[in-house]
Amino acid sequence: MNTRLRQVLGTDTFLPYWLLLPTLIFIGIFFLMPLFNAVILAFRSDEGVFTLEYFQRMVGDVRFIEALKYTFFLALTIVPIQVITALAMALLVNAGFRGSRFFLYIFALPLGISDLAAGLIWLSIFTQHGFLNSILYSLGIIDKPIYYISYQNIGLTFLAVVAAEHWRATAIVMVILVAGLQMISKDYLEAAEVLGARGWKKIWYVILPLLKPSLQSALIIRTIFALQTFAVVLALAGDIIPVLAGEAYFWHFFYRNSHIASAYAVLLMVISIGMTWFYLKFLKSRMEVIRG
Repeated sequence: MNTRLRQVLGTDTFLPYWLLLPTLIFIGIFFLMPLFNAVILAFRSDEGVFTLEYFQRMVGDVRFIEALKYTFFLALTIVPIQVITALAMALLVNAGFRGSRFFLYIFALPLGISDLAAGLIWLSIFTQHGFLNSILYSLGIIDKPIYYISYQNIGLTFLAVVAAEHWRATAIVMVILVAGLQMISKDYLEAAEVLGARGWKKIWYVILPLLKPSLQSALIIRTIFALQTFAVVLALAGDIIPVLAGEAYFWHFFYRNSHIASAYAVLLMVISIGMTWFYLKFLKSRMEVIRG
């Protein structure tokens, strides 16, 4: 029996699944179980009765509309800027000139910094007596501090959050695009140059169409993360700019209502699934369209 079991476990058929088992266990414990519990808390009362009361209270919350608005504003602002910046960075890394790979390590440095730490770093830049005001004052550009983060300058506060999140998370998109560029055969690029496609034309007509699967993956991942942006917003703006993830946090830890916090989490999950479906539906590569 033991010999038979060793033979089954050692076959090439089952070995990949055994290698995936630790990852599946991790996902099940730390993602699927919390997700299942959140859905139950959002739809079931303490008495065990199915209810939509918590969603009604969530929608009736005075900060709900503002949180929904700023969550979408942040995603719509951050994601396009990051994709464009990451594409430029990836093209630079993949250019092939001497020392180009060095830029990969420089660009990837923010990946090692947590969300909260990144927010605190940029808070030290934008605060009233931060680095930016100090530099502008020493250059004689301003004679008194500019309040970048305040209720009176919500627009500047929003831009500060965008700048911090752009710096922190663009590297994620860049790594995906660099991997996609590495998969493009040099034969296509050489053929394009022979036919006269150089510079911007080669990027637009050759690289971007072949890079569409990687762009699709990067957009899905980055949009989901942008919708869940919280720690950077909390560190920089506090409650000046409410977001859905932040409201879920406040309802759970400050107001001690896990049901409404779970309702916010379920809403974020539904929005993320909807955005993923949108990208998969409308950003198909040409081969996928032909097969479909």
